[in-house]
Amino acid sequence: MAKFLFVYHGEGKPETPEAGQELMTQWRAWMEGLGDAIVDPGIPVGMSKTVSADGVTDDGGPNPTSGITIVEADNMDAAIAMAQPCPHITLNGGTIEVAEAMEMEM
Repeated sequence: MAKFLFVYHGEGKPETPEAGQELMTQWRAWMEGLGDAIVDPGIPVGMSKTVSADGVTDDGGPNPTSGITIVEADNMDAAIAMAQPCPHITLNGGTIEVAEAMEMEM
C-alpha cells in the first residue's frame, strides 16, 4: 500500500464551546474509523511562516497549514475517499490536500 499525506488547510474556530466539543467528538470518530490505515495521526500546527528566496513572510500564506496526518491506501482515489468525511471539511470549513508520499533513498 502507498502512503498518503493529508495536509489540513484553514481552520475556522468553532463559534461556541459546544460546537468545539462536537467537532472534537466527530474528529475522534473519523480518526477511529480510519483504523489501521493511520500510519501517523500527525499533529496540529500553530502559526507558520513562509520562507522563499525573497525572504520570510509571517502570515503563513493565503491558505495556511493547520496540521498533518499520514495514512496508507491502495491508491489516490481511496485516500481521497478517506479524507472526504473528515470533520475538518464537513464542520470546520477547511480543506485537505492529499498527496502521495514518494519513497526516497537517502
